[in-house]
Amino acid sequence: MVLESIEASVLAIPFKSAFKHASATRSVTQTIWVRARASDGSVGFGEGCPREYVTGESLNSARAFIAARTSHWLHEIRDAATLGVWVRGHAHEIDASPAAWAAVELALLDLLGKAAKVPVESLLGLPALCGRFRYTAVIGDAAPGDFERQLDHYRQAGFRDFKIKLAGEHDRDAAKVRSLRVSGIAPDGVRADANNLWSDADTAIEDLTSLGYAFGAIEEPLRAGDIDGMARIRRARACRIVLDESVTKKEDVAKVSAESEHWLVNLRVSKMGGLLRALDFLEQARRTGIRIIVGAHVGETSLLTRAALTVAHAAGTALVAQEGAFGTHLLMHDVIDVPLMFGAGGILDVDASAIGAAPGWGLPITNA
Repeated sequence: MVLESIEASVLAIPFKSAFKHASATRSVTQTIWVRARASDGSVGFGEGCPREYVTGESLNSARAFIAARTSHWLHEIRDAATLGVWVRGHAHEIDASPAAWAAVELALLDLLGKAAKVPVESLLGLPALCGRFRYTAVIGDAAPGDFERQLDHYRQAGFRDFKIKLAGEHDRDAAKVRSLRVSGIAPDGVRADANNLWSDADTAIEDLTSLGYAFGAIEEPLRAGDIDGMARIRRARACRIVLDESVTKKEDVAKVSAESEHWLVNLRVSKMGGLLRALDFLEQARRTGIRIIVGAHVGETSLLTRAALTVAHAAGTALVAQEGAFGTHLLMHDVIDVPLMFGAGGILDVDASAIGAAPGWGLPITNA
């Protein structure tokens, strides 16, 4: 395959309602969108979600990263093998701009799959994508009435697994806990995401204890990287800790490998710097016994949902839960006419669509 161009743009799709957590409030996507074109006119599409509070990236920095390297990629990348060579040889650059590279890599994988007339899984030597995937109900930091309505909606739809965003305000968070109790949801089926809310473990333990609810897991309660502090919270609250912003590359696994059964990692394709690095991380986590949640940034379209399915399918028994696949449950429109998103019970049935056998990502992009 001969690459002809790689172009990046900003994709801004309004949300149907704002989504809030401790680090940000969003009402529109913050997405870098990439089109990679081959000399035969075929086009591949990629998506990344730069987040200042996760990887230090902005939309402007992502576009600058891509513009500075496009000429090199056009000359150096011809197939899946040379794509892998570039990833392995430029780890530090990708570490600094993971979402930007993720968008480029996903576009190139889509294009390479189309050129070979095979799905991305076949291109990478992975098992064919198939089966049913169950997603977590994720509720943002909503006002009590809105939270209760969303929770009831998810329960009525048959969801089994829940993730809520904490605000750090006792009354607001206590109202969420009351709703969970009234709904009869078992605490071990609820993960609480603090989004790096507290500055020290003692305050976090005090605030969490005051809620009187034994969450099954707490996600990123302290500043990113404060593993010792989070371990103290884990012991005090007798729960698992989910690492997200604290783990962005496979080398970070060593931080928690000694007590792997107590930790989970939220593995997001954009955060990890693309699919190839996400799969490498998955293998490293498996070797140390760490289990994962395949996560998503708020506002991902069907393209990142599709890429995350590849990781979830490859994870097998290492997979604890899956997040995302909101499609037009959240977005005013998606990049494809029939979005790839969960239905009743949080189920996304791959076999009901053609994506598992179609070339590249198998997505007919029409709205980007």
